[in-house]
Amino acid sequence: MSEGGDVTAARDDADAPVLLYDGVCGVCNAAVRTILRVDRRGTLRFAALDSDIARGVLARHPELRDVDSAVFVRHVGSPGETADAHSEALLRVADYLGGPWRAAALARIVPRALRDWAYTRFAAVRYRIGGRYDTCPVPTPDVRSRFLDATYG
Repeated sequence: MSEGGDVTAARDDADAPVLLYDGVCGVCNAAVRTILRVDRRGTLRFAALDSDIARGVLARHPELRDVDSAVFVRHVGSPGETADAHSEALLRVADYLGGPWRAAALARIVPRALRDWAYTRFAAVRYRIGGRYDTCPVPTPDVRSRFLDATYG
């Protein structure tokens, strides 16, 4: 990846979605490891919320300015870029994974405000539940190319 968080150079597939996540959160890292294990397509990319890529996405979506949440981004860096946060980001991941994960779509019958309220309540205690790393863990070499943070090489 080139310096400065150039997403275009980093991804192999122009339509590869990106999941922004809290890189020091134990729960978030466990979720990313699960996604890596079950992702049949192998195209979903990842970036920590404190990465250059995430800062660029968040700057383009001012409504997400203070987000401290998972963000599912499609068409990164293109004019059609979209970003979903909180519970909708998790449901987008489930849609992406397909198969039995699509059953999570049933959660959409719950009003988004209520889903996001529950998400926010869980997020407030996530470090107590899953712990907190001092720094973002470095991905293993076999999946490192799916992480867009420049520090991973």
